[in-house]
Amino acid sequence: MSGKYDDMLYLPHHVSPTRPRMSAIDRGAQFSPFAALVGYDSVIEETARLTQQKIELTEGAQWALNEKLRMLSELASDSPVVSITYFAPDLRKQGGAYVKNVGIVRKMDTVQKLIVMKDGTIIPMDDILSIEGDCFTWRQLPEND
Repeated sequence: MSGKYDDMLYLPHHVSPTRPRMSAIDRGAQFSPFAALVGYDSVIEETARLTQQKIELTEGAQWALNEKLRMLSELASDSPVVSITYFAPDLRKQGGAYVKNVGIVRKMDTVQKLIVMKDGTIIPMDDILSIEGDCFTWRQLPEND
């Protein structure tokens, strides 16, 4: 057989003196599948992520929480350590999550209904589920026998 390109069949393979040789992994990556729908995986992850709904407190639980907030406002200057569980709304979808913050209360703003913690966390009073702390134990009312 004699063909048009027979003179090139047995020439040595060209190696560039200026460019490094590509690794087998990099060469293979050129042929790997691509994401035809960019962002589709993140949308699926976001849809699968669960959020909680805000719990509405009963009248009795709301009264008890208001009493603790009143006591806390009296003690705010003493920098009490408390554990506050509150609802943090989700920024991307409906619902949110309950977060527990343990720390020192720096300031209570009763006008804007905010609690500012020493670590900088700002907690809206309307989103609080519960408040616990040693500062409440000595102020409890005596039980009737």
